[in-house]
Amino acid sequence: MKVNANKENDVVIVKLLGNLDTSAAPEAEERINYWLEKNSKKIVINLQEDKYVSSAGLRVFLATSKKMTAAGGAVKFCSPNDVVKEILDSSGFTTILDVKESLEEAMNEI
Repeated sequence: MKVNANKENDVVIVKLLGNLDTSAAPEAEERINYWLEKNSKKIVINLQEDKYVSSAGLRVFLATSKKMTAAGGAVKFCSPNDVVKEILDSSGFTTILDVKESLEEAMNEI
């Protein structure tokens, strides 16, 4: 798993590449928390190249969402492939997280 992050204007875009599983979740959470500690109020997590999300990855998503809400910020998730979308749907996370079909849609709504 690779985690890339960059800032466009006032929005941090975190791109996950590979499998967000038990071994990768701590690094992903650490990279996301880095931006939270920098008081970033808008984060988009791009799932376009994320091939799989385990329960550990879902926990990272939930923790990030809770932290952003508590800080008065917003987080959007975007571009899940069919496998990741099925995981989010079957786990009920699409009702908890704000998941958008594309990066453009997420950027427009954050």
